[in-house]
Parts: sequence; structure tokens; C-alpha cells
Amino acid sequence: MPDQADFVVIANRLPLDVTVDDSGEITWERSPGGLVTAMAPVMQSRDGAWVGWSGTPDVDLTPFKADGMTLVPVTLSADEVSDYYEGFSNATLWPLYHDVIVAPEFHRQWWNAYDRVNRKFAEAAATVASEGATVWVHDYQLQLVPALLRKLRPDLTIGWFNHIPFPPVEIFSQLPWRERVLDGLLGADVLGFQRSWDSENFLRSVKRLTGATVRGRTITVGDKTKRVRRRLKVGVYPISIDAAAFAELAASDAVATRAQEIRTELGDPDVLLLGVDRLDYTKGIRHRLKIFGELLRDGLVAAPQVCLMQVASPSRERVEQYKTLRDEVEVTVGRINGDYSALGRVPVHYLHQTFPVEEMAAMYRAADVMLVTSLRDGMNLVAKEFVAAQVDLNGVLILSEFTGAADDLPQALVMNPHDIEGAKRTVLRALDMPREDRRRRMRSLRRRVMAHDVTAWADRFLSDLAEAATS
Repeated sequence: MPDQADFVVIANRLPLDVTVDDSGEITWERSPGGLVTAMAPVMQSRDGAWVGWSGTPDVDLTPFKADGMTLVPVTLSADEVSDYYEGFSNATLWPLYHDVIVAPEFHRQWWNAYDRVNRKFAEAAATVASEGATVWVHDYQLQLVPALLRKLRPDLTIGWFNHIPFPPVEIFSQLPWRERVLDGLLGADVLGFQRSWDSENFLRSVKRLTGATVRGRTITVGDKTKRVRRRLKVGVYPISIDAAAFAELAASDAVATRAQEIRTELGDPDVLLLGVDRLDYTKGIRHRLKIFGELLRDGLVAAPQVCLMQVASPSRERVEQYKTLRDEVEVTVGRINGDYSALGRVPVHYLHQTFPVEEMAAMYRAADVMLVTSLRDGMNLVAKEFVAAQVDLNGVLILSEFTGAADDLPQALVMNPHDIEGAKRTVLRALDMPREDRRRRMRSLRRRVMAHDVTAWADRFLSDLAEAATS
């Protein structure tokens, strides 16, 4: 049995990718992704435990310490990974919660696996949490855990935070198991969302689909006799990054040197546009390529003086929609490069790879304009990383209005990625922006990101959770 902890985080994945060799020796490396980026520094500052899957099916591991954290692995079979993770989480909930950009699939087998795996996570957390502990559950893969855990351990204070959008009730109602999901979430004491829109969508779903009472941002949950059992709070907590650490890295001599090398390797363009995303249909990569391709076609920018570097890290490659997306993106990149390349120099530099954080910091510093064209995004921490890396204040950030970051970073240029003509005008505005205007905007953005960092985000949420425990 693992040592018990007063603070427990539950997430689909451990913050490390764990591998076990033939001799049984465990090795690990830091996992990619926004949740790990956000939560790892929070966990390292507390003597807590992180409950999650190792990332490898059918690997049964005992709890261990690594990277300044106690890690409590949850074992998932290959079938559970297929049905709970690739199936219900990523082919049902993910498209449903991202405004049905692609059609969600509804399969009872997937739902049964989701229910079963959520129980595994709840049971693991119930074992590791000390009496009266605080438990913070994360994201859409684990929406049943709060109620399941409360039933197992009514002494715990439970929070849940959604890193992705929450859909309007008209979309959420398509889910056959909608009441079960809402009942699961109502087991928490505090429910957190990225944007006001998301919290309001959730509250409307609770009001329409459950018997709970909603007043403002407080939900009162009663039993069948209408006797009040408890109240829970719904709040808005825009997530952020470890801004000071990222800014320090970006300001280092090694990163500055590498940034200049990147521009040299790209042929010293006059303007370097940058896109950084997981290869996901919600990120609007096809829209970004269309915007850039039309700017070239219309003669509004010229290659190779202006080029786009697109980093698209591999994502969910066993899911069919992602295979199709990769093919479409690569065909579009090839078409643009075929039409507009100069000898030895292409307008689009496409990198379907994952890079270490030092290389990403150098890319951010090398870029003149960051293009975030998400069709729907909970926050988009890439935008905040770009801002933190702009130590010389020269970069321009362009944000889709459908990102949480657009609410959080008002000095960015905001556009609608579906409005191709409008988006093209926004890119041209960024390219023509006077130096002093660029610096003024970026200075304001950096103040915002540095002040509202990941520690401030966690402190706000946990402060409300502590208040809920005493009320």
C-alpha cells in the first residue's frame, strides 16, 4: 500500500512516460501536453501523490517516486485503452465537447469501459488519500470520478477542473449518458472551467437535465426527499504556465544562439510565421495553411521572404480522423511548396515531430508572428509560452477568438479562423505593425502572463477548494 498523501491529483496520465525493460527496470521521461506542463511545478511544490495511467497498456506498476512526486500508476488493459481512451474519451467526448467539428460516435461498449476505468481511478485515489485530504481531479476522461470517490471517501474535499471546452446544452444533450456524466461531476465541491462560456454551458446543462438547484454559480444537490445535502461552486480559472521559468529559459544564451541558427537554417526570411500544435482537427491547421496559401496566391506576401514554420506534434495516431487529418495537412503543405518554392527554399517548413522544451523556446524566439487558429480550444498554452519567450518584445501574437487565451490575453490580435479574408487581413496587420506598437502590446501581454502564472492559477482553485471544505 502506498504512503498516504494530504494532496492528491488524479489525471488520465501520469506526468511521466514510463517504460519497463525485460529485466523489470523502470525508466521514465517527462510526458508532453498542457496538463503536465501546468501541474508538474504545482505538484513538485507539495508533498502530494499523482494518480494516473503510465501510458503503456498491461503494465502493472507499484507506486514510486520520480521527478519530485509520488506516482500511483493505474493499470489499463489494451482493450480499456482502446475503448475508454481512444474510444469514449477521444472519439465520443472530445468531438462532442469541441462543438462537433467531427461527428462523435456513441457506443455502449465504450461507455461501459469509461465507467469501469473511472472506478479504477477512484479506487486508487481512495487508497492513497489520507483522512480529510484534498483531491484534485482533472479533465474530461474522468468525469465520473468525483461522485465515485465521494461515495468511497465522504471525508475528502474534491475538486474537478476541465481543461477543454464544455459544450452548449443542445450539443451535450446528444450524449446518451448525459445524466450519468453530470451526476459524476456533481460529486465535486468545486468545478473549474477555462472560460465563462464553458461554466455557463455546464450550469445550463445541470439546470435542464438534473434535479439540482442552480443559483448564480452555486449548485445545491438534494436527495430524493429534497433535503439539502450540500452545495458546490462552479468557477472560472484560466490555466497558465510556469512563466518565469519559461522566460528564463528563453532568455538564456543557448536559446538565443539557437534561435538565430533556426532563422539561418530557414534561409534568413524577412518574416517567420510560426504555428505550434498537436496534430488535431480542433487546432485549425488546415485553416492556417489556407490563410497562408491565399496570401501567397494573391501576392500579398512573397516567398521565400515570408515563410511559415508549422510544428505538428504526433497525436492519437490510431484514431482514424487523425490519420486522415495528417494526410490532408501533408498534401496541402506539398501543394503550397510546389506552387511557391524558390530553388532550395520552401514557404512552409512542416515538422511532424515532438521537440524538447529548449528547442521550442528557440522557435518561439526565432518567430516574428505566432499564429493560433484553433477552431475550439480550452485555453491554448502555446500562446502563453510564445509570450513568455518574447524577451525582446518584438513578436506579434494572433489568436483565434475560439481559444480561451483570447479572453485571457486581450492585447493579442484576435481573428475568426473561419473568416479567411478577415484572417488574412489580421496577418497583414501583424506584418505591417509598427515596432513600437508591437513592443507595447507584447509588454502588456508579458505582464499578464507573468502575473497570472500556473502557481496563481492553482492557488486560486485550491483556495476555493479549501474554502469549500470549511463551509
